[in-house]
Amino acid sequence: MGVTICIGDIHGYIHKLERVWMNLEHELRESFDDSTVIFLGDYCDRGPDTAKVIDFLVSLPERYPSQKHVFLCGNHDFAFAAFLRLLPPPPDGFSLFDTWKEYQKNEEREGWWSGEGYEEMHIQGRRWAGNIRDRYNVKKGIDFKGSIYDAAPTFESYGVPHGDGGLMKAVPEKHRKFLQDLVWVHEEVFSKLPGGS
Repeated sequence: MGVTICIGDIHGYIHKLERVWMNLEHELRESFDDSTVIFLGDYCDRGPDTAKVIDFLVSLPERYPSQKHVFLCGNHDFAFAAFLRLLPPPPDGFSLFDTWKEYQKNEEREGWWSGEGYEEMHIQGRRWAGNIRDRYNVKKGIDFKGSIYDAAPTFESYGVPHGDGGLMKAVPEKHRKFLQDLVWVHEEVFSKLPGGS
């Protein structure tokens, strides 16, 4: 019987993901093949290889057909999907513009994206693709990478400069589908807890 593995916060670092995967495969041996692997979100931003990370994740069901793969949505993935306009329409006539109201005082400081079609974009998509005015992140002690989400490396991994609306065309369909299919909640049912009765 396989084990349940949780992997979180890949943030565009393909080499780290490949190393973790290789170590798990080596350490778990036979139980790795029928494991449940739950990815905890935040696949994009910060690191240079978001496109390669998503290629890797999309390939897993075919490469490891006996494993179960669960892909949760992190806040960075949600913002990426919002920018690509992959979010479902809000219910009951609610407007995406309504997501801005509470935070609009931050628009100038955070440099929200205002390219073509921004009027119909969720606030997180605008913040993700924006150009933050104060480049230095005091909390982390380093410069922001483009936006408050450090999204510039994601744009660049698709061959597009940060904040360029051309990203919407540059992201392949299989990556768009991956982002659309991410879930916020997953419940794993265990028939018997390890070491329990």
